[in-house]
Amino acid sequence: MSKVEIKRVETKKDLKRFIQFHYDLYRGNKYDAPTLYLDDINTLSKDRNAAFDFCEAEYFLAYKDGKIAGRVAAIINHRANEKWQKKTVRFGWIDFIDDTDVSKALLDEVEKWGLEKGMDTIQGPLGFTDMDPEGMLVEGFDELGTMPTIYNYEYYKRHIEALEGYSIDNRYVEFNIEVPAEVPEKFTRVAKLISDRYNLKTRKLTKKDIFNDGYGEKIFALINETYKDLYGYSELSERQIQQYIKQYFGFIDLDLVTIIEDGNNANKLVGIGICIPSMSAALQKCHNGRMFPFGWWHLLRALKFRKSKGVDLLLVGITPEFRGKGANALLFADLIPRFNEFGFEWAETQVELESNTMVQRQWADMNPRLHKRRNCYAKLLKK
Repeated sequence: MSKVEIKRVETKKDLKRFIQFHYDLYRGNKYDAPTLYLDDINTLSKDRNAAFDFCEAEYFLAYKDGKIAGRVAAIINHRANEKWQKKTVRFGWIDFIDDTDVSKALLDEVEKWGLEKGMDTIQGPLGFTDMDPEGMLVEGFDELGTMPTIYNYEYYKRHIEALEGYSIDNRYVEFNIEVPAEVPEKFTRVAKLISDRYNLKTRKLTKKDIFNDGYGEKIFALINETYKDLYGYSELSERQIQQYIKQYFGFIDLDLVTIIEDGNNANKLVGIGICIPSMSAALQKCHNGRMFPFGWWHLLRALKFRKSKGVDLLLVGITPEFRGKGANALLFADLIPRFNEFGFEWAETQVELESNTMVQRQWADMNPRLHKRRNCYAKLLKK
């Protein structure tokens, strides 16, 4: 039996190999929606990603028989550890061939590095922050992946659950929902009721609002407030916020973004719904995640011409003050007519905590289908 060799990513060439491995491993897979190569470069490069202001990371490649057989990122988010009073090393960007020697060697390396850094727990799959994909797919292997989430082969689950000490630390669910031909009567009724009672109003934004009038910052401040108690969350820094404003709002279709403002409180932002046309089919046509020579055209068709039957509910957030009062009805009363106008037939909810039944109840009137499950795993480390 040949030995597995682990090598640390140390050069730009190594990082390119690290990113390329996923494209090679999933080539021809009809369910994987691969990330864009440039997005991975920007996220994983320590001089480009603002998360490195409070994170540190190392990347490792596994070699077997002279070929790359796996990869993994080892990440310490010091801000999250401080908030949650933990000493956790995260593993992310994990991929491997169906060989338990390879998967074990990769996670052993993360554990070793974590112990060297004084950590006492390993946890993942997680990224630097909640803005990165998280959770290992454990059900829904025959469902199309999405741009914001991870797709992985079925054997990943078998590998990690066979390793000593690893247990499920968190569970996620995802729903595929039908876009109704009309706004459900419940949404219309509740939207009017809550609008009248609390003087809440929906609004569409312009690029000027976002880039010049402070709404980009308001949106991410709302995300920080809304998501602060979610599993493993760490507050986005000001530099991250500026990075995400430039990265995402330059291309997002603002017809698919709805905000809720509180008319009794200087039009304070209290809710946000950010959606994008499903990019999955377009990403599959980008060879090795590259925009050129023709990938840009497929992405443009999906984003600007809305040549997709589906829409991804990228971010939906309501402040704690109005959560449970029906404010989400305002968002969907505004968005559903636009979904119909643009020809969307279904929507993807993205990852939700299995325990968050309040969020899941909002899909009840749209024929939801629970079609994917994900796990995060954890293990106590021994010196």
